[in-house]
Amino acid sequence: MKAVRFHGAKDIRVEQVEEPSDTLAPDDVLIEPIITGICGTDLHEYIAGPIVTPAEPHVYTGATNPQILGHEFSAKVLKVGDAVSDVAAGDRISVQPLVAPRNDYYGKRGLYHLSPQLGCIGLSWAWGGMGEKAVVKDYNAQPVPDGITDEQAAMIEPAAVALYGVDRGGVEAGSTVLVSGAGPIGALTVLSAHAAGASTVIVSEPNPNRRRIIQDIEPYATVVDPKADDLAQVIGDLTEEGVGVDVALECVGLEASLNACAEAVRRQGKVVQVGLHMKPAAIDAMLWALKDITVEATWCYPTQIWPRIARMVAAGNFPIEKVITARIAAEDVVDKGFEALLDPAGEHLKIMVTT
Repeated sequence: MKAVRFHGAKDIRVEQVEEPSDTLAPDDVLIEPIITGICGTDLHEYIAGPIVTPAEPHVYTGATNPQILGHEFSAKVLKVGDAVSDVAAGDRISVQPLVAPRNDYYGKRGLYHLSPQLGCIGLSWAWGGMGEKAVVKDYNAQPVPDGITDEQAAMIEPAAVALYGVDRGGVEAGSTVLVSGAGPIGALTVLSAHAAGASTVIVSEPNPNRRRIIQDIEPYATVVDPKADDLAQVIGDLTEEGVGVDVALECVGLEASLNACAEAVRRQGKVVQVGLHMKPAAIDAMLWALKDITVEATWCYPTQIWPRIARMVAAGNFPIEKVITARIAAEDVVDKGFEALLDPAGEHLKIMVTT
């Protein structure tokens, strides 16, 4: 079968591989991926990997590179193991890609995303969404309602990252919010904050193309260029008595962005770290203390969030598909996918791939 595989930095190949066996373990589900998003984690692997893809056998899954990519995807169920009851052949699913023990300290508490042995389909698992077939566990196969499109089903995974950040920030009806960074996760965070009832959403983004996209798809947001505009003044103008926002969500993973969020929140406000930092960040701890703020750090998402997002999407108040800016074939995944997303002057947020 055809698959997009990561071999090393700047080495992603579309090649023929042996397809999975249809002899399944009792809790296995054989699927046919439909459409898959390219994630920022995939980009990091392409630039400087292997980082999270396993050069040595993964501690839990045993997977090693080369790795079939794709952890944001929808699929059709082809066959299920004898113990699988939640889905059946022919069902459409959204893949929840986290793979972890069910019986370690965190698994016994339902905190699967925090397991030290955590693996991920499309990053540290034998299969991924950018292949013509895959095998996942029953808990990875999340059924979706008929009212959700295949693209929306594929977008639930990155939406889960964003919504979890908004949850941790305690965003509610009437909240004032800053989102720092308007990449795919930042854009989904804006949608999440709006769905949660935020009355004021300010977006800080230096890239002019991303500012334009945000203004097109999320017109209720106030979009600011932090290099040219006075972000503090904008926040002062848009918050009660100029005190600052209730919640600031950092969606870039950069020191300057984190510090801008700490400056933006009111006293006893919340800063939520959603973006992943690739190196330590220097912070002004005294400012945090003087403002008596809470800093929340997030990792992935609780896996139980899937049905909730599906309901939100089906109800029409969480239009996560708006973040998609291109759809390409697997054969074009490097030039029109990875390279396009890495272009500083590029005009894309989320690119979807079909195999």
